[in-house]
Amino acid sequence: MALEDVTAAVTGATIQQLWQRPGGAASVGFHLMHLAGSTDRLLTYARGEGLSPAQLATLDVERDLKEPYVALDVLLARWREVVQNALRQIAETPEDSLFEPRAVGRARLPSTVLGLIFHAAEHAQRHVGQIVTTTKIIRGTDV
Repeated sequence: MALEDVTAAVTGATIQQLWQRPGGAASVGFHLMHLAGSTDRLLTYARGEGLSPAQLATLDVERDLKEPYVALDVLLARWREVVQNALRQIAETPEDSLFEPRAVGRARLPSTVLGLIFHAAEHAQRHVGQIVTTTKIIRGTDV
């Protein structure tokens, strides 16, 4: 549903709308980029792996967005890929592994496989809501 909701909300958005920051809020583009990156990172930790250099580079880009901004089709393609990978990973996760401990981030915060899967879902839904709402605000101000 998160993929469908995001796609429906942002379809037809211009590059200016995508990266606009109404009232100083985070842009739709940021939320979409962070949505894909954070979901990917959380599920990497759920597999018991550390972040790759590419994932760390993506995190750096999320923290310091600069022009030229990423285009909508690129962001949507990445989100679609992350969702497909997530669904596959969740389907292949053995039930008896759900309570296995996992460490998160440089601080190695404690979690479990299930905790990380759940957090990925709830975190994604938060950003989906922000994407939908911010897109409505931006389109309302563009009329």
